[in-house]
Amino acid sequence: MSTSTTPSPAAPALRHFLVDTDLTPAEQSEVLDLAQAMKADRFQHRPLAGPQTGIVFFDKTSTRTRVSFAAGIADLGGQPLIINPGDSQLGHKESIADTAQVLSRMVSVIVWRTFAQSGLQEMAEHSSVPVINALSDDYHPCQLLADLLTVREHKGHTEGLVMAYLGDAANNMANSYLLAGVTAGMHVRIAGPAGHLPEQGVVAAAEDRAAETGGSVLVTTDAMQALDGADVVVTDTWISMGQEDEKEARQSLFRDYAVDARAMSAAAQDAIFLHCLPAYRGFEVSAEVIDGPQSVVFDEAENRLHAQKALMAWLLYRSGLATAPDSAPGGAGVVPEPARR
Repeated sequence: MSTSTTPSPAAPALRHFLVDTDLTPAEQSEVLDLAQAMKADRFQHRPLAGPQTGIVFFDKTSTRTRVSFAAGIADLGGQPLIINPGDSQLGHKESIADTAQVLSRMVSVIVWRTFAQSGLQEMAEHSSVPVINALSDDYHPCQLLADLLTVREHKGHTEGLVMAYLGDAANNMANSYLLAGVTAGMHVRIAGPAGHLPEQGVVAAAEDRAAETGGSVLVTTDAMQALDGADVVVTDTWISMGQEDEKEARQSLFRDYAVDARAMSAAAQDAIFLHCLPAYRGFEVSAEVIDGPQSVVFDEAENRLHAQKALMAWLLYRSGLATAPDSAPGGAGVVPEPARR
């Protein structure tokens, strides 16, 4: 006599967020929907209740990232554990791979603000809990979730909007604006001086994603071409960590890409201005713009909290490490196996 058995359903795949395109367009929209719901009801979602621990490593200094992740983990019912440089053996006395395996047995999410993207990739390869890129030298994907949430709030949507980024475009912010912007269906224009533009590999990846969403990519040295009719105008500091000795040279190099009243007049009349902060008034942006009526930089800063909470919850739900409320955007019906702690 033969018998048959019904195979048990496969466990959900573990999800990480290391680069903007780790989320499909539909998934990015789910996270942003969830962020809007969380902003409206801050304590509805408690996937880290227990409290479970979320560990946040900082290899670089931070204000918004530190506070938003610490507050966000607490809001989700968890306990944040902040590790500063020199507080652990990560990367010098103990390998990233060993650290990932140890932490996975103790914490529910690993967040890392670091230098090399390769370190985050290695952490994710050996972790059995979600790993989140809180900033690397190559990408700043959590910032972009906050920016897109802000655009949604002020414009009602992202699809079809033109986003213009001006300044130092050979950095993590420009890379993430390209990738996340086109994932959201936006037309992303990047303007900076020759030699300070995104690498071709990032541009090609953005073009591939844009082909899926109806977005587009323009990389130019002409600031006015990028600004023409833009719905969203963005810049970033010209002087990143480690470049303080280059202040005068960089000010001269990027002067034509400053966002001032003249620049904003080339954008759409109802354009909004974004800056991830900290900002240097009189350098990359004038006080008239950042402190003016088109600036939404403090909404943007606040939205780091809501976007990152949504991201953490979404990763836990989709990885099968927590159960989403039926009312959660994109979360209804997610009934994972019990979380392993």
